[in-house]
Amino acid sequence: MIQIENLSKRYGAKQVLHSINLHFEKGRVYGIVGENGAGKTTLFRCIAGLEPYTGSIHTDLPDLKNHLGLLFTDPFFFARMTGREYLYLLCHARGVSPGDLAQRNIFDLPLDEYAANYSTGMKKKLALTGILLQENSCYILDEPFNGVDIQSNMIITEIIHQLKAMGKTVLISSHIFSTLRDNCDEICLLRHGEVLRLVPRNDFDALEQEMKQFVIGDRIKRLDLK
Repeated sequence: MIQIENLSKRYGAKQVLHSINLHFEKGRVYGIVGENGAGKTTLFRCIAGLEPYTGSIHTDLPDLKNHLGLLFTDPFFFARMTGREYLYLLCHARGVSPGDLAQRNIFDLPLDEYAANYSTGMKKKLALTGILLQENSCYILDEPFNGVDIQSNMIITEIIHQLKAMGKTVLISSHIFSTLRDNCDEICLLRHGEVLRLVPRNDFDALEQEMKQFVIGDRIKRLDLK
């Protein structure tokens, strides 16, 4: 469980998040959507303890950051560190055994090559594998499907379903609405750093139409295609 109360964040004179109030339960998957600059990644960084903020975050875990797996949109890797060494490092940080990596390397990554030389999709799959091996209780996945091949997207979808079945709390951001529809129990709509509303699964169709209308409007007509 994660309870966020009146969370606000500013960078100098710019306020990025405005009094965010959200409640995330175990065994549920939550989508966080909004246009670029809406505050999604900043919210994730605050929850993960990577940014100072005002307000409060309560959880039933003794120290949330030690039970949280955060997948960044663009994961960072040290130079001259192999994929295998990266996985060992993340497991060591949580005090868990990586087990048989030959078996657990479900994305068939070249673990003995330098991770910094991986493609964008391979880097994301390695980072995801790392936080999964950590046996976390909560997961924040920032654009997990972006830049990943369709086969891996199918695997990631099944992983999310399995995490939910295991009673984990999962937060996802995505610019692809179909991925949210397939995975989420509830969607939080952010706009300009504020929560507009929470949308249950039954209302996903209406939300998609509303978002299309807001984003597209008369833009195609104005383009005057010939």
